[in-house]
Amino acid sequence: MSLLDDVARRDSWRCWVCDELVDADMSVNDPRGPSVDSRTADKKAKVAERLAHRACNTRKGAVKVVIAWPDRLHVVEPAPLIAVAERLERKGGRELVARCPSKKDAQEAADWLVDRFSRLVPGLPVTASVEAGGGQYLVALATGRR
Repeated sequence: MSLLDDVARRDSWRCWVCDELVDADMSVNDPRGPSVDSRTADKKAKVAERLAHRACNTRKGAVKVVIAWPDRLHVVEPAPLIAVAERLERKGGRELVARCPSKKDAQEAADWLVDRFSRLVPGLPVTASVEAGGGQYLVALATGRR
């Protein structure tokens, strides 16, 4: 068994950058093919290698990775999720990540965040909360440790 197979199984054959499925039968030389990516230079990170499409991995070397928020979510000033993930993984605690115009929008964003973080930072238990404040709704992520 290779490192690629181990990492891919652990990550359920899903690219950590774009969150789309990676085809196990695609050539590793194809842009949509599988590759092992070193997600972070932080030696303290719990998961150093992640599965990525070859193109996502290559593009990541040229530009800083940005985990996109889906267009379907109505969020204002969304936080950069890579930075949030790194801080929560390193320090734990709680962090505000977005503002939303309605409670429904905030809950949809909270649900998406918990699902996305389960793949972005496997093994880090993250919960989301929605709080009213100033005529808007705030979405916060938290870990069990502080």
